Amino acid sequence: MFNGKTVLITGGSGSFGKHFVQTVLSKFKPARLIVYSRDELKQSEMQQVYNAPCMRYFIGDVRDQARLKLAMRDVDFVVHAAALKQVPAAEYNPLECIKTNIHGAENVITAAIELGVKKLIALSTDKAANPINLYGATKLASDKIFVAANNMAGRGGPQFSVVRYGNVVGSRGSVVPLFRELISKGADRLPITHEEMTRFWITLTEGVEFVLNGFQRMQGGEIFVPKIPSVRMVDLVESMVGKGRFDVIGIRPGEKLHEVMCPADDSRLVLKFKDHFVMQPAIRFHNTQYDYSLNLLGERGTPVAAGFEYRSDTNPDFLTVEALRVA
Repeated sequence: MFNGKTVLITGGSGSFGKHFVQTVLSKFKPARLIVYSRDELKQSEMQQVYNAPCMRYFIGDVRDQARLKLAMRDVDFVVHAAALKQVPAAEYNPLECIKTNIHGAENVITAAIELGVKKLIALSTDKAANPINLYGATKLASDKIFVAANNMAGRGGPQFSVVRYGNVVGSRGSVVPLFRELISKGADRLPITHEEMTRFWITLTEGVEFVLNGFQRMQGGEIFVPKIPSVRMVDLVESMVGKGRFDVIGIRPGEKLHEVMCPADDSRLVLKFKDHFVMQPAIRFHNTQYDYSLNLLGERGTPVAAGFEYRSDTNPDFLTVEALRVA
């Protein structure tokens, strides 16, 4: 798929970006693989590990449309992973979150259309479904913008789709590295915000593979949602330090008790496939109409029942304490 092609990833020096680069280099022979991000230190450190002849590193911010256009020259595929993601930080700094997550999305789309990118997948989050926090609200807006971009691109323009999933195990700023750091400093009890809290759970490898499959499945306008397990926070604590060894510190600003990836209000748009769901666009595209029930890999999906909701607390698949210990 990427052999002989040019691929760019925004936010490419983050946890997902590094794993994406590693996977692409191991599976394909791209003509160029471009990391676009604003952190010079992380890029410098990344260059020490990922320095194949096809690699290119661009210092730049998605808020800077002119710089994006320079970086996207002759690019075939784009993964948009850049975002401000910390929920409490977004609550206290809302305008900064809006500038990156919403205006940045607009800049990425404009550059992709003007430079003739073929396909683009934007990374989203479960927090974009029925959002109660500023981060989730900006990502919902971003999702809507990327879906609508298929109309802006017109016939023959880039195809835009979205991948939405839950907590990424081991990613920078997530709970597992925090718990491991506390344990390394001698902690035998861990802080959780609520005893009943649940989260969707996906590994970096699974996330990257889902995005790669998305490029092969996409027609434009879909929101892809993987079927992944849920985790109870109390079970995660038990797997790391023992049963009941936690202190409840209270829910943080903007934090949910449980997460949703396919809201009930959108059930009429949701198709169920073997290992994922597809949320069809709510708007009609003027240039073409797709049969989203049959993707480009030949996989067939069927409509879900009215009122269907994909939630972390009612998910039929939960990781056990034993499975968490192995992970």
